[in-house]
Amino acid sequence: MSFILSLDTSTQNCSVALHENGQLITQELVDEEGSHSRSLTLLIEKVMKTAGRTLAELSAVAVSNGPGSYTGLRIGLATAKGICFALDKPLICLPTLRVLASAVDAPAGSLLLPMLDARRMEVYAAVYTPALEEVSPQEAHILNQESFQTFAPVVAFGNGSAKWQESCTHSSITFLDGPLLPEAQYMGKLAHEAFLNQTFENLVTKEPDYLKEYMGTKPKLKSL
Repeated sequence: MSFILSLDTSTQNCSVALHENGQLITQELVDEEGSHSRSLTLLIEKVMKTAGRTLAELSAVAVSNGPGSYTGLRIGLATAKGICFALDKPLICLPTLRVLASAVDAPAGSLLLPMLDARRMEVYAAVYTPALEEVSPQEAHILNQESFQTFAPVVAFGNGSAKWQESCTHSSITFLDGPLLPEAQYMGKLAHEAFLNQTFENLVTKEPDYLKEYMGTKPKLKSL
């Protein structure tokens, strides 16, 4: 038996879900850029209240741990760690692109290619089998005509695939319509599997999987 709270803050979506043995009980989502810091704990409270359960009843807390928004990932992991520390619960971290891949059913014979926008012509991407086995790991890619050609046929999706669709000429690559993003509701089966295998993280040392270093900009100085 597992009763797992799942958090995803990797994109502009801020989502929370409760799963029992991998099956969704309830979920909440806010689609608003920069809402994570003020919305996440409120969504957790609402989800637990809707389910009529308490945090003390949790078996574990799962968090989508990157790649994605630097700030969002930090907020999600810090919140998950806080709950785990306070209640002595195990922490489960899931690759964000695998979470996204779990939302899609691939046609027979095709691989899954989840892609998240990483600005300009760069994306975070990975390749999975329909059973979510990793074929190519999560990496930052600069898109070009040759990208992912060796993995065809593939189904590409996520907000990083849209900017590639116009220039991609591979007939063996199919693009799904719509800005599909990772959400906590898709984490249930993956989190349950990790719980059964006791694939838990160190609460002290675990960090988000950014995939590339943060490149901040200096604030502009106002003239007096």
